[in-house]
Formats: sequence, structure tokens, C-alpha cells
Amino acid sequence: QVQLVESGGGSVQAGGSLRLSCAASGGILSRYDMGWFRQAPGKEREFIAVIRWSGSSTTYADSVKGRFTVSRDNVKNIVYLQMSSLKPEDTAVYLCAARRIAYGPYNYWGRGTQVIVSS
Repeated sequence: QVQLVESGGGSVQAGGSLRLSCAASGGILSRYDMGWFRQAPGKEREFIAVIRWSGSSTTYADSVKGRFTVSRDNVKNIVYLQMSSLKPEDTAVYLCAARRIAYGPYNYWGRGTQVIVSS
């Protein structure tokens, strides 16, 4: 059973940056594709980014492309989401997730970390 714990959230002004971390335990992170999602109040969960198990490929939602960067350290079992040029509309709870099968459903989810961007 893989456990995922996000950290690094907080409050920041528009234009600022944050780096989120997702620490994994109970499994070998390198076996999983890792995704980042976010959910704002009253809105559905939104896909943000995914990085393949090897780190060789990444995909981003159009809403964050060019501003967010996902990376991973399979030795430390941590996945990162570097967020720059933050906008108030980026305010949400950010969650990481792991999937065992490429392009399949996500099997494990963290509880999320809150990001608040003020104008």
C-alpha cells in the first residue's frame, strides 16, 4: 500500500512561486507514474501534470503549461511540482496521485496541500 503525503502549500501573492512536494512510502515510487491534481471550492478535480515513472516524459494541462514544472527523485521517493507566476485562479487544494499502469486510473491519492494565491 502506497501512502502519499503532500507538503509545501501556503499563501503567496500573485506572481510568486511555490514548490510542492509529494513524499511516498510503502512502495517503490519508480514503479509509478505520478500525477498532480487540484480542486478548488465548488469545482471538480482538475488534472495539472503527470510525470512518467522514469521521469522521461511529462504532460501538463494548458492552464499551467509554461508556469508549472513536475519532476521526481526516485531515490528519495519524492515528486515535486514547481509553480511559478502564480495566479489567483491557481488557488486550490493540490493533490498528488500514483498509478501503476500507464494511462490507467490512479490507484493512490494523497490528502492534499492548500495553495492560496492573493491578488
